[in-house]
Amino acid sequence: MNCIILMGIKHCGKSTQARLLAQKFGIPCYDTDDLVCEQTGRSPRELYRDGGPGAFQAAEAEACRQLAARLTAAGERAVIATGGGICANEAALAALRPLGRFVFLNAPEDAAADRIIREARELPAGGFENLPAYIADKSPRSLLEIRSIFHAFYAERTARYARTADMTVDMGRAGKEENAGRIAALLAD
Repeated sequence: MNCIILMGIKHCGKSTQARLLAQKFGIPCYDTDDLVCEQTGRSPRELYRDGGPGAFQAAEAEACRQLAARLTAAGERAVIATGGGICANEAALAALRPLGRFVFLNAPEDAAADRIIREARELPAGGFENLPAYIADKSPRSLLEIRSIFHAFYAERTARYARTADMTVDMGRAGKEENAGRIAALLAD
């Protein structure tokens, strides 16, 4: 099997690149976060909030096992966009590993942080909502605190992705189509 499995920090472009690459190669595209939603009826954020990281990781691992079984049985190639925390989920990684190559989409830290800041909503009573759980859990009181929390997380996670991935693509500030072309060219080598 020769699937393309995209991984990287939240907001690095995994879902967008998965759709573009799937079109380019004429193969299906799957997003593990969407599969978690379909299987549990709850978003990854809800699972994490209500059951903690263990509940989400169990659901993610099961979604990856089911996807791997379906693709293997059909002999089907696909592009798979994974959730941002998959690098910390050994069971999910093990389910996907036999399918193909892990590609780490390495987005610039400031670009990923800017996307998180754009989605954050300041609450009238103080604090923020609509933040990734690893930031929300620390109850940041300012945009500067959000960036500081993200900085430490980004450093730890990018090191993990780099150790796990078969190849790394520096996303830079290129457009979506340009990045998809660069990823496709690297995969062809």
